[in-house]
Amino acid sequence: ESKGRVKWLRVEVGEICEVNNAGTQPIQNLSVMVKHSSDQSERVKWSHFWIEKGLQSVEILIEKCSGNFCVGDTLTMADCCLVPQVYNANRFKVDMNQFPNINRIMKNLESIEAFIAAHPDSQPDKQ
Repeated sequence: ESKGRVKWLRVEVGEICEVNNAGTQPIQNLSVMVKHSSDQSERVKWSHFWIEKGLQSVEILIEKCSGNFCVGDTLTMADCCLVPQVYNANRFKVDMNQFPNINRIMKNLESIEAFIAAHPDSQPDKQ
């Protein structure tokens, strides 16, 4: 691949990571949700809104660069950052049907042993 293409792919990986890690995940931390509202149903609505908004952005980004994974056919940090966000989306009952590319990629990721082992349901302290 040309140097320009490799650089572009790195930028795509970084962009997807930042949407998840900086733009979406921190807003749904418990301390932020508590600051937003003391009412649990309001906290759920808050998290649902921000997760959905973040995944809508990721869906648009991966539409132009995904293959089997978020960026082409090579596993990258973008995939590692997507998995926990989708886990939270399911936890907060976000309608995942609106994200066909994310769902396709998640099916691929869910078959990889490292992702299976890292899943919260696979942890010994699962509650």
